[in-house]
Amino acid sequence: MRAESLKGHLDGLLLAVLEPGPLHGYAVIEALRAGSGGRIDLPTGTIYPALHRLERAGLVRSQWTSDTGRRRRTYQLTPAGAQTLAAARVGWQEFSIAVTSLLTGRECAPAG
Repeated sequence: MRAESLKGHLDGLLLAVLEPGPLHGYAVIEALRAGSGGRIDLPTGTIYPALHRLERAGLVRSQWTSDTGRRRRTYQLTPAGAQTLAAARVGWQEFSIAVTSLLTGRECAPAG
């Protein structure tokens, strides 16, 4: 899946893979790949700028760690990030229902 296909959804996906616990950048890439059955395989040039943007927004925080003797930056969801993730999940549900309805030709129940 190309990065362009994920526009508007990448932040939510990154927050979701960080929900279980802190990960370093490459592990975030691996979690996206594994969690999507290999369908989402994005380069570091897409992931790292997005993680930095989320950090500036206060949705994730990072710290330097050296668990394996190698110094890496580890990213973790903040409480604001958890709230944003919850809102992204609701938004995705609504979007998914509407698009599925349109693509399958089956009407869905009105919102609200």
